[in-house]
Amino acid sequence: MIKINSLKTWVFSRYNNPIVSFPKIGLIAMIFSIFLFIFAGCQSATHKNHGVMHLTLWQGLNPPPNRDVFNKLVERFNQTHDDIQVDSIFAGQQLPKILTSVVGNSPPDILSFSPQLTGQLVNLDAVVPLEDWLDKLPLKPELYPNVLHESELNGHLWSVPLCTSNIGIFYRPKLFQEAGITKLPKTWKELREVAKKLTIDRDGNGKPEQYGMLIPFGKGEWTVFTWFPFLLSSNGEIVENNRPNLINPGAIAAVQFWQDLLKDGSGTLSIPERGYEEADFISGRVAMQITGPWTYIMKSNVDYGVFPVPMNLRPATVTGNGVLFVMKTTPERQKATLKFLEYVLSEQFQTEWSIGTGFLPVNMKSANSLAYQEFLKQKPVMKVFVDQIPVAGGRPIIAGYSRLSDYLGRAIEASMLGKPVEKSLQEAQDRLELIWEGK
Repeated sequence: MIKINSLKTWVFSRYNNPIVSFPKIGLIAMIFSIFLFIFAGCQSATHKNHGVMHLTLWQGLNPPPNRDVFNKLVERFNQTHDDIQVDSIFAGQQLPKILTSVVGNSPPDILSFSPQLTGQLVNLDAVVPLEDWLDKLPLKPELYPNVLHESELNGHLWSVPLCTSNIGIFYRPKLFQEAGITKLPKTWKELREVAKKLTIDRDGNGKPEQYGMLIPFGKGEWTVFTWFPFLLSSNGEIVENNRPNLINPGAIAAVQFWQDLLKDGSGTLSIPERGYEEADFISGRVAMQITGPWTYIMKSNVDYGVFPVPMNLRPATVTGNGVLFVMKTTPERQKATLKFLEYVLSEQFQTEWSIGTGFLPVNMKSANSLAYQEFLKQKPVMKVFVDQIPVAGGRPIIAGYSRLSDYLGRAIEASMLGKPVEKSLQEAQDRLELIWEGK
């Protein structure tokens, strides 16, 4: 754990490191916050009261109804444990606040966040590896192995999944029927053919009023996230030996496929950095959209269906996991924290949590439970995502992933604007190599 007397050195070394950088204003706020932690204390500095250990859990769960479900389940844990009480605190997804708590030696006991934060927390020696504990846990065989895999780095398991989800293709059955399409696409070739049939220029002016597919446009994480199933389906990668590797056949093929949809004229780009918005799908301007079960489409009044992401070399999709980290505090507090994590992974928790929020269960017994199967009967489209769990892969969790994702997103964006795919990826790879050499 980084000590307070070396705080200034650490902060400035991180500020000048291109892999972990903050705006200057954020740096000042960070330093100020650290001193507030030192002199005023922190809400995570909990202690035993009358023999009860209070553990602080920071979470940024949204929307609020999901947070309510989680807090209800936390309260159930508290009611059944006389010696441990978990205090669930909404802290948002504020990375500077989290890192401030770490360098100020005042972290929460449990942190709910994206697994992509793992590399940074590991570099700061801020989290506890969990593989030894999990290997001894009787319920480990109940958990989806590939969902756990996303939390593995350098031979250790650094978090456990609170929830999972994945990407599929939403489509408008009415538009498929009007185009005479009776078979859902299962391969890239079939998807491309279907997208062409669904692209219609009704007035003959050369500008279609309806497109087959909406292609996420921009350099942000949403673009990278929704592109990842195509990468994985091509046996591609973007990291090798903890270093960026964008120049491989799978990565090239995945970007090329998106570019080809645009060249065909059967795909249209989203508004920049807003590929998650559903307006074009709901209005009928596009017949297919890449997204997940959190989408507003499922709450809208339009006709819709979902099919698995079509495959190139193998079936694949990408996980959207939320995980729980055990922060380094004291052995006694860490031991108590593991009891809560065991509860979160249980069939009971995962069933109620998944039904209440729409996330997918990480526990296979939960997915097969009578209660969850009844839920699937009420929302049959969810079965597509549940069935995809075994073929879902994760994004990298190395330190510097945000920078890697940024340059990869730029390469995808440039390719969608017409730049040759290999050239776009090579330029991004060259820049990333300079950054990694300077670490």
